[in-house]
Amino acid sequence: MSNIAELNPTPLWKHFAKLCEIPRPSKHEDRVVEHIVDFAKARGLDVQLDEIGNVIIKKPATPGMENHQTLALQSHVDMVPQKNADTEHDFLTDPIKPHVDGEWITAEGTTLGADNGIGVAAILALMESTDIPHPALEALLTIDEEAGMTGAKNLQPGYFEADLLLNLDTEDEGELYIGCAGGIDVNAALPYKAIPVAAGSQAYKLSVRGLRGGHSGLDIDKGRGNANKIANRIIDAALREIPTLRIATLDGGSLRNAIPRESFSTLVVPADNQEQLQTVVHTESAQIARELDNEAALEVSLESTDTPLNTMDITSQQKLIRAIRCCPNGVERMSTALEGIADTSNNLARVVTIEKDGQHRVQIQCLVRSLSDSARDQHSLDVAATFELAGAETKLDNSYPGWTPNPNSPLLAMMKGVYKEMTGEEPEVKVIHAGLECGLLAKPYPNWDMVSFGPTIRRAHSPEERVHIQSVANFWDYFIKVVQAIPTKN
Repeated sequence: MSNIAELNPTPLWKHFAKLCEIPRPSKHEDRVVEHIVDFAKARGLDVQLDEIGNVIIKKPATPGMENHQTLALQSHVDMVPQKNADTEHDFLTDPIKPHVDGEWITAEGTTLGADNGIGVAAILALMESTDIPHPALEALLTIDEEAGMTGAKNLQPGYFEADLLLNLDTEDEGELYIGCAGGIDVNAALPYKAIPVAAGSQAYKLSVRGLRGGHSGLDIDKGRGNANKIANRIIDAALREIPTLRIATLDGGSLRNAIPRESFSTLVVPADNQEQLQTVVHTESAQIARELDNEAALEVSLESTDTPLNTMDITSQQKLIRAIRCCPNGVERMSTALEGIADTSNNLARVVTIEKDGQHRVQIQCLVRSLSDSARDQHSLDVAATFELAGAETKLDNSYPGWTPNPNSPLLAMMKGVYKEMTGEEPEVKVIHAGLECGLLAKPYPNWDMVSFGPTIRRAHSPEERVHIQSVANFWDYFIKVVQAIPTKN
């Protein structure tokens, strides 16, 4: 990783390389929090943990900047743990292995954690600096952003004096974000009866791999394949040809905020139907591949496997297949006010069979997003109703609000001016169809004038995540210029 630490700007890349060494999946941030606290204490900075475990660091203004407004800086310390099926990696113990790939940094078979490790690294580099003029700084490094925004949700008033906040958690250089979508989880549990496998049956493993996946907000409008939908379609086609086919297990997708890239199913058919199943899978998967011409690496395979003891009862199986077929997935509505921006969407993120205490069920998890909190709530009811009609119990959970844009923001006006001065071009001002913590932070700190920006990151929340090296240098230069342009106190 030394080559990563030596990239320009070295103050930032040094910290990012260190973050890669520390396991930090969502809900397991203890070690990275300890590292950051030790970092701050070693440099004589004021550091504390709030009630939920967010890290708060404060640094006085440098000489000559004491009369400038206090500035808050915010990023999240956790990362999405995604890996390819053939990659051996334990996100609780193993370091991320970043490497240079041309103009980009990526990782070996896993997510990179540039989302939001680059933002955290930039904040730590500025906090450590001794030669960069800056106003008084207040850093907020939140926990569990990716899996529930727990840190931002539980932030309390009284910790910060700043009126301005820079969120360093968006993924396109040259773009300034002033609003975002809210979201809500839709969880469904469909019980089923376990039926003993009939004698003379053969089991097969149906695998769907190679999809591009990606961020379930940023990439939801790109028409990418959903492994859960594809596997379900193939199983449905096979069941129409082979009514005696039974599902033994399902395991598709992994995280609520990642478009499912892989799905694995165990199917059982009478021995006489083996060739027929092979034919149906081949025919249907070839048709899907033609339809999804943007998924060139899609791979569908069917291989014999050990025969399980039980399968799903036919009634539950039929209800499940129809519910997944009907479940909305992708963009529900594009914004009419913001050109090219998804307004409301759903990600059919996870479908898995579970056996516990002798009870069997299929667990389904979706993430609904919307620029409108009311539309978010209504679409979540649409998704829940799909599974309720199949007999599932549903729960709406983990809702968070959107961030209402303020196009007249003084901070935005200043940042646009700095960008124009640096590049000769106007930055794009945008609203993002993804969850940023700004909407939640506005509740305890309604006075905060906020703007979000970052370097160019592609394929976040997937093992193909990568960050553009030059854009990180440009982001750092712009970040420092903005920090130094913070206006004086009124």
